[in-house]
Amino acid sequence: MAYLIFGLAVLLLGGLIWHYQRRSRPISPPATMDYRPLLQEHVAYYRALSDDDKKKFEERVEQFLSQTRIDGVGTTVDELDKVLVASSAVITIFGFKDWSFYRLTTVLLYEDRFNTAFETDGKGRNILGMVGEGGALQSTMALSKPALHEGFADESSTENTGIHEFVHLLDKADGATDGTPRFFLDRNHVKPWLQLIHATLADIQANRSDIDPYALTNEAEFFAVVSEYFFKRPDLLKENHPELFARLEEIFQQRPF
Repeated sequence: MAYLIFGLAVLLLGGLIWHYQRRSRPISPPATMDYRPLLQEHVAYYRALSDDDKKKFEERVEQFLSQTRIDGVGTTVDELDKVLVASSAVITIFGFKDWSFYRLTTVLLYEDRFNTAFETDGKGRNILGMVGEGGALQSTMALSKPALHEGFADESSTENTGIHEFVHLLDKADGATDGTPRFFLDRNHVKPWLQLIHATLADIQANRSDIDPYALTNEAEFFAVVSEYFFKRPDLLKENHPELFARLEEIFQQRPF
């Protein structure tokens, strides 16, 4: 209990950002659990894959779960919880065959949304997920378990909390969580990406867009929000925001449909 309290205290101080880096050490042997039935039932992204890609997705889910512990805070953790966390991670990096969130050692699942004191009752409980910077939080993510499940259960929505938080980790690959993933963008496309961000934010501000207004928070949240949209409803994003869709295809090196 003491280590958990200490970890949460560091989490409170840590803020938003965590490192995501190229794998540079061997991965532990994968688990032997057959996750295919859970993936088929609960993960629309997985269902849309070819048979060969489904196999690759399963292997990367097993890899993630072999190196990352998932613990409950005020709640239990079952195999579906693990599959949804792992799927959130794998979806974002499926276009990068040699990448892994290997520095993420722990994901904490909370029984509900939480506040800045990591309380799941009382006032100010509006946090669905958080990743941090420095100290113990360097290797920890916190997620609301109901929000995690809702992101996969509502297949018509453009929202997915798990994907959102893992995109923040990707954003940090160049050393700054600022909504401009320079590590994944051609250098000549950075300026057009920034121009596209600002134009899209202006449309959201003027109520001319279907993108979640939470994207207005800052550029980092914009990137995470539109990435949720990209992975949840790529068909709709391509129809409504073709330029944004094309740029996200470049960043994530995949077309998720």
